[in-house]
Amino acid sequence: MNKVKLAIPNGHLSKATLDTFARAGYKISGQERTYTPIINDHHIEVRVLRPQEIPNFVAEGLQDVGVTGKDWLYETGSEVDILLDMEYSQVKLVLAIPESLDGVFSLTELIQTYSEENKQLRIFTEYLTLTKNLIQNNEAYRKYYGEEELVTVTPWWKKGENSRIGVYLSFGATEAKPPMLADAIIEVVDTGTSLQQNGLKIIEVLMESTAVLIANRKSIKDQNKREKIFDIMTLLSGVVEARKKLHIFANVKRENLNVLLEKLPALRKPTICSLSDEEWVAINTIVDRTLFLELVPTLRKLAQGLVVYEPRQVLPLDTLILGGNRYD
Repeated sequence: MNKVKLAIPNGHLSKATLDTFARAGYKISGQERTYTPIINDHHIEVRVLRPQEIPNFVAEGLQDVGVTGKDWLYETGSEVDILLDMEYSQVKLVLAIPESLDGVFSLTELIQTYSEENKQLRIFTEYLTLTKNLIQNNEAYRKYYGEEELVTVTPWWKKGENSRIGVYLSFGATEAKPPMLADAIIEVVDTGTSLQQNGLKIIEVLMESTAVLIANRKSIKDQNKREKIFDIMTLLSGVVEARKKLHIFANVKRENLNVLLEKLPALRKPTICSLSDEEWVAINTIVDRTLFLELVPTLRKLAQGLVVYEPRQVLPLDTLILGGNRYD
């Protein structure tokens, strides 16, 4: 079997990614000292890369699979398959303006205000492509400028003919740019506290992003790599699913079993075992974490000896959906 080349991100995605892989059974070590850490699966080769780079490297086949953010996947426009939403590192891409700017509550209104006042609108961001697409597809932009391409600016090049609206590449500390250098920013935030501390207010959430597992489309079809990609996806999806579940055990009088099952739809298919006392049975099942508090009153009345565990993994072994295809 050829080794599967796996890219994991550094930066703010790193810790949650390593924790998720550890819960999936993959021990990755040495990432503090090298960009090629060791993993306890000799069929996998790991490389640490910036999340901004991973989509392109996976699309080009330099890496077979990788973990990145949805924001960078959409920013790069890379043609890869999303295998799994990892559901951590949840952030929002927002439009923020100085608190002193009143009467503007959306991207549409921002474009309209600056256009009608005949003022240049300068927006700083790390997401040039996303920002450009969002603006040029906006109804207000099309109303005032039609198909004219807005100006995008980096230290290396300047493109576009509509200088009335400019999108400028920011290399960090984007929230420090307004009001002297920028009229608005488009930035990824968790809580938004840093924006507030710098005198900015969020006027629109443009998209939400989480970490995702992506794969090269040719690698999925490669018989020498597909099964290992299946393994990685299955084990990681087991962790994602387990975070939403609780594993409960309880002893129930046999005469109360049907009543319990009727009142608790979440217990549709529990494992039921006889105990040494024939009047009692043990139930063993997985329930949604969000429903557990609702189940407690009924369990307290009809069951005894309730034990609750947080499962490490809940593995979907019956069906896989990989690269848009279903495998049973």
